[in-house]
Amino acid sequence: MRSFLFFIFYLFVNSAYAQYAPQAGLPGSTAISASSNLLVGWASQCTVYRGFMDIANPSLGYASTGDSSMAIGPADLGVVSLGDSGVAVLTFPHSIYNGDGPDFAVFENGFINASNDSQAFLELAFVEVSSDGINYFRFPATSLTPDNVQIGNPDYLNASNLNNLAGKYIAMYGTPFDLEELAGNPGLDVNNVTHVRIIDVVGSITGHSSRDNLGRIINDPYPTAFPSCGFDLDAVGLLNEVGITAVHSLQDDVTVSIFPNPATDKFVVSVNGTLPIGLTATLTNITGSVQRQYQLTQNNNTLGMEQFPAGMYYLVLSDANGDKWVEKVTKR
Repeated sequence: MRSFLFFIFYLFVNSAYAQYAPQAGLPGSTAISASSNLLVGWASQCTVYRGFMDIANPSLGYASTGDSSMAIGPADLGVVSLGDSGVAVLTFPHSIYNGDGPDFAVFENGFINASNDSQAFLELAFVEVSSDGINYFRFPATSLTPDNVQIGNPDYLNASNLNNLAGKYIAMYGTPFDLEELAGNPGLDVNNVTHVRIIDVVGSITGHSSRDNLGRIINDPYPTAFPSCGFDLDAVGLLNEVGITAVHSLQDDVTVSIFPNPATDKFVVSVNGTLPIGLTATLTNITGSVQRQYQLTQNNNTLGMEQFPAGMYYLVLSDANGDKWVEKVTKR
């Protein structure tokens, strides 16, 4: 009887500490493969502010592996190491918008435990976004990894204990982030995210500790006092990019163009290919408030915006299947 009760307790405790998506390759994983056709773009600029190799011993110097160019373009296993509490700020050819599902993914270079594919060597980071490059908003991160024993090098983590932490997945598999989780924050336009900031998690359980959204210590490999220490940033890939066919896009044989843009009183939406069923266009302001809706019944549609003040708007095209396409429209 005692053995049975212990077994039930064991199952309860472990289920309580394993409630998020598992490692790449396992059923239920949310990992985004670097080769996925869902990815529509990549970071085009990156600025890195290095952290120490060991934040508790600054005399060792800073992380030095790679440089900021390693984080530009597609994931390719070339990385820039941030060091303890190091920071990378990335920008993109076009802004990121809050579409259906995750909107971007962050790639690191973790590796699997050869004897247990649910575990991997992972170095973690917080992720923040901004729509003005000044005010940043952090995704609410969760770590359920026990903090009674320090994760060392090369100890392993279970991805199902982690949520909204970059580096959750192994190399060439991105951790996805959904801007919907940050919608409603004053000062953030989730349909015009221009900057992504990555901040290395210091995984120490004693001193200099990083904590999750609920104040729990985040336990990840520490110390890693060598040039490639801390979060190793490979790439940031976009799933929903303004003006670019995205995850839930219009059909593959359909392209859309808008002209003139900037516009004055009118602009044309040109749909090249078979006109999708139930195609509508919704014009919103930068806060997401709907200004006008149009039914598109032909391939070339002239839409008026005479009564709207000058400024930036978003045009959201959607069809009967819920597929979408988004572009900025500027009125002079």
